Amino acid sequence: MKKILGISAFYHDSAACIVHGDEIIAAAQEERFSRIKNTSKFPVSAIQYCLEEAGFVIDELDAVVFYDKPLLKFERLLETYYKFAPRGIVSFLKAIPIWINEKLFLKKLIFDGLKEVGEYSKSKMNLLFSEHHLSHAASAYFPSNFKSSAILTIDGVGEWCTASIGYGNKNSIKILKELHFPHSLGLLYTAFTYFLGFKVNSGEYKLMGLAPFGNLKAKETQKFIEIIKSKLVKINDDGSIWLNQKYYNYATGLNMIKTKKWENLFGFKIRNPEDKINQNHCNLALAIQNITEEILIKMAKEAKDLTGSENLCMAGGVALNCVANSKLLEKKIFDNIYIQPAAGDAGGSIGAALATNYIFFGNVNKKSDRDIMKGTYLGPSFSEKEVISMNKKTKAVGSKFENFNLLSKTIAKKISDGNVVGWFQGRMEFGPRSLGCRSILADARNLNMQKKLNLKIKYREGFRPFAPSVLTESAYEFFDLKVDSPYMLFVANILDKRKSELPSDFHKKDLWDRLYTKRSDVQSITHVDYSARIQTVDKNTNPKYWDLINEFKKLTGYGLIINTSFNVRGEPIVCTPFDAFRCFMSTDMDLLVINNFIYKKSDQIDCENKEKWKINFKTD
Repeated sequence: MKKILGISAFYHDSAACIVHGDEIIAAAQEERFSRIKNTSKFPVSAIQYCLEEAGFVIDELDAVVFYDKPLLKFERLLETYYKFAPRGIVSFLKAIPIWINEKLFLKKLIFDGLKEVGEYSKSKMNLLFSEHHLSHAASAYFPSNFKSSAILTIDGVGEWCTASIGYGNKNSIKILKELHFPHSLGLLYTAFTYFLGFKVNSGEYKLMGLAPFGNLKAKETQKFIEIIKSKLVKINDDGSIWLNQKYYNYATGLNMIKTKKWENLFGFKIRNPEDKINQNHCNLALAIQNITEEILIKMAKEAKDLTGSENLCMAGGVALNCVANSKLLEKKIFDNIYIQPAAGDAGGSIGAALATNYIFFGNVNKKSDRDIMKGTYLGPSFSEKEVISMNKKTKAVGSKFENFNLLSKTIAKKISDGNVVGWFQGRMEFGPRSLGCRSILADARNLNMQKKLNLKIKYREGFRPFAPSVLTESAYEFFDLKVDSPYMLFVANILDKRKSELPSDFHKKDLWDRLYTKRSDVQSITHVDYSARIQTVDKNTNPKYWDLINEFKKLTGYGLIINTSFNVRGEPIVCTPFDAFRCFMSTDMDLLVINNFIYKKSDQIDCENKEKWKINFKTD
């Protein structure tokens, strides 16, 4: 069995993965160790963790594989500047020296980075490079249980490719069709992310969360859709698109768009990150979300026509748009859909390793019903000894429970009483979602919990929705959900019997009045359009988390709770017990659970001194 290290780095969301034969042994994002969100730095700590978890040293590896081909990317950069010349001279003068001094010599950067990890023999190193969208395709197809499948990858841009349709069969992946830069659905969505005041390459999910506050029937929204389709993007029947570069600046500039032209098009100023959100922002977010769904569905139909497959695998950053995924599911173009839970660049490390294992080395792809992503629980776990060490270092006061079921009963009662709980168990999740191992938990029935979590715990925009974790066997009691959703990659509507009657003037109210109007008996996970982004929790995949929710169900009759990522705004999800305790102490969380220890805020030294524990995090 081959031992393969996959690496993604130098752009955003650096990560590492170890594959041994058919098993993904470990995978982690560098941001979790460096505490720099979305870091692009070489993933030294992530690699060290993966090697330690697997019990390997670098010289034992059969291959080290990088997730894209830098020379092709450099070729695209040069051709783009040449094509748009003399425009882009400022960007050219900034970008080219970086490429010449650093990224053009990527092999040296990788070799140097691996030296920081540990000693190795360079002559023994088998260093490979996978094409970017092949890495995405492999990250989705090989972990799926499909023996053959259509594959759709969509992101901002790889080398040249921005979207691809492929076909996976046994050990092979064949790319059938590609969309090339500068025409990109990912970059189109990111342009609107930028215009509406959210951070490029990380704030796209905020745009998706804002869209339901828009009114599709409003004349303004329909006007926005018409403007986008007539001025900014041409949509073809096969899902390919053409972006009018007169309005964009990402190809050769230092930002995404030509701001003045967009302001003239839509009739309002670009929104700054801390500006008030108005209805026109909501309507524009809904307009581009609607168009994104239309394009994705056309691409999927083309993938169906080209492959004839009943199965679809998806990856790339756009595959994290769970609202669009659910619209695709509703169309029933495919019988089965599998989406890589770490669909962005971090997941490219897994895809590169799997592509090397099955395509380069030709190892037999033994498809089975097991989830080789292991619920995404691929990161580090921490022993009781390490937790006790953290207790001594921080002077944390905790109570140890020998019986975990008693702990679950205790925490279920605390959640039902309105407490907010930090939940730290087992191996850390890989990818952008907390799925019950590094999570903040609360009671979805509480009318004020969304406001409390956003403003007092997460320190983030108040409109942001929260997701439910629901027992797989209880999902039908709350949601019109057609498939299991273990990775929070689909949304579904609340059942009618759960809904509250809305006032007749609901749609005329402003964003905040609508947000705080009661909509259902699980108010704090019900978005304003009655939808929810769902995680179904299986007893076999995460037994401790299932046990907690089950105890909550026994107590309340509700087999679901709020689950949000264990971090605050601008901070990566917590990795270590110390990260968890620091985050707990810097917020208004009431309780913290780490393994078998429970910590009450009121028991801690300086429990009111949040500033002592705060860290000002920066993105890389």
